[in-house]
Amino acid sequence: MSSQAILRPLRTQIKSTQAEACATKKMNLREIVEKYLAIAGGYGSPVALADFGLDRAQTERIFAAFDEDYHISRYFHFSRVSGAAYTINGFEHTHVSIDAEVQEAL
Repeated sequence: MSSQAILRPLRTQIKSTQAEACATKKMNLREIVEKYLAIAGGYGSPVALADFGLDRAQTERIFAAFDEDYHISRYFHFSRVSGAAYTINGFEHTHVSIDAEVQEAL
């Protein structure tokens, strides 16, 4: 058996593991706020949830966690306008805006 034939399953396993790691990436509050600012250009502007570059499950899980946290949720304002809707704690939303005061929680 050639070394290529031996390494092929290992390469496939490594790629699969890397893909799983990317799929389960968790963004913390600071990363979400930084990404938000990069997209919105400043606080208070609605940004499509789809623009965060996460898959549906990640988007719903991450934003649901922030929405459930009293100390963080007061800075997040979800809305449903147009575009892809995500279910955040039982409600359909397409956009989020974040208040500048979120910096107190960072």
